[in-house]
Amino acid sequence: MSGLMARKSAADLESEASHGGGLKRSLNKWHLTALGVGATIGAGIFATTGTAIVGDAARPGAGPAIVFSFLLTAIACGFAALCYAEFAAMVPVAGSAYTYAYAALGELVAWIIGWDLIVEYAVGNIGVAIGWSGHFRELVSHFGVDIPSWLATDYRSAHDAATALAGGTNDAVTQYLASAWTGAPHLFGIPVIVNLPAAAVVFVMTIVLVIGVRESANFNNAMVVLKIAIILFFLAVGVFLITPSNWNDAASGGFAPNGFAGVSAAAAIIFFSYIGFDAVSTAAEEAENPARDMPFGIIMSLVVCTVLYIAISAVMTGMSPWQQLGTAEPMITALQFSNGPPLLVNASRFIIALGAVIAMGSVLLVFQLGQPRIFYSMARDGLLPPVMAKVHPRFRTPYVGTILTGTFVATFAAFANIAEVVDLTNIGTLFAFVLVSIGVIFLRRTDPDRPRPFRVPGVPFTPLISVAACLYLMFQLPRVTWIRFGIWLAIGLVFYFVYGYKNSVLRRQSSNA
Repeated sequence: MSGLMARKSAADLESEASHGGGLKRSLNKWHLTALGVGATIGAGIFATTGTAIVGDAARPGAGPAIVFSFLLTAIACGFAALCYAEFAAMVPVAGSAYTYAYAALGELVAWIIGWDLIVEYAVGNIGVAIGWSGHFRELVSHFGVDIPSWLATDYRSAHDAATALAGGTNDAVTQYLASAWTGAPHLFGIPVIVNLPAAAVVFVMTIVLVIGVRESANFNNAMVVLKIAIILFFLAVGVFLITPSNWNDAASGGFAPNGFAGVSAAAAIIFFSYIGFDAVSTAAEEAENPARDMPFGIIMSLVVCTVLYIAISAVMTGMSPWQQLGTAEPMITALQFSNGPPLLVNASRFIIALGAVIAMGSVLLVFQLGQPRIFYSMARDGLLPPVMAKVHPRFRTPYVGTILTGTFVATFAAFANIAEVVDLTNIGTLFAFVLVSIGVIFLRRTDPDRPRPFRVPGVPFTPLISVAACLYLMFQLPRVTWIRFGIWLAIGLVFYFVYGYKNSVLRRQSSNA
């Protein structure tokens, strides 16, 4: 048991990172902030907000009170962000929560959190790629390009749509998806249905990331500026299309039609909108001045996103009756059901579709950046095969892990259903937040003299508030999500005891001492 709980000192982690030519330090605080904003503003605000507002069969919607859901989630993330900032400034190496857990809670917990982060980054990116594909299909349709449905969706969605169509549901979305089931070519009697745009965009982002992190960061910076400009455009147009009665229509249940239960359930859904600000910490080993820049990048990206989210949700629910917003494109739907001039509405819908494609593209970039760096740290510790820690001799990037991650995400994005990955991503990320917050308390006790360029105020109360807030959101998720998450962690433990336990660098060093 003592071996399983063996910890690495923060000094050892930094020494290992600099030994043998680590990753290239080339990111300033604005690069890091842009990485956080780029990872955060994406599929969540553009795709999942509609479900949070309207609800579904398993949970009530928030209605116009979605603004409080965003605020509730931002508070939970804010406490976690403070904990991430202390670790990132104190232990400026790649690996994010995995590295922090190794320093504070020991090897077994570090493995668990490293395995869990695959759910946040790789599995989460599958959902982002699927969402990107849908908006890309809508965008190119404005130019008269119609992607065949069997090349732009997944098997389950096509099957469910065909069943719904046979049962009498006859809207345009159902018709399109059902046509994939009826119109797809067959191989050995099975319909060939694949989400080609989702797979293709992942491969493009993988190539960009192999070339270099500064080049990737500059590319991301350009996309972040453009998508924020498009979001501000939506707000500028939407504010003139607001009908105040939409916010408090008594016939629809008022401002909060399902009370705090609806606000809480929506907060658990739109948590997906906040996933990403912690991706800044995965680039700690590439920050020019991590002690100063990492806290700034983490906290500033969260603040920027929160302000934009609250503004967008308030404008959306003011433009259209909230019951109409339960689609995968709620911002476009809000424009569709507004009372604006048709020419303005149609032009705005095109611009928003373009913005969604850009937004999700930058999320794909940053998440694809984060996952290989976690693999890199785990391989450097001997918990994964050493090939995952190989750095490209020219580009100085963890290219093997980047290519393998891209292949994994692209393959599953081509065939998976987005509903199957969003909740799993949420619970995995919240679990990581919980362990990082606990780690701050432990490390304050076990290594109190370690220099901390940034300190979480009010320890242990602030981290404990973070733990409680994250657990609260976790318990708002469906039971099936907990079951899937438990199975995933069990598989990870098998991998650890088969390979990681035997090859741990820390354990071998302890045995030779």
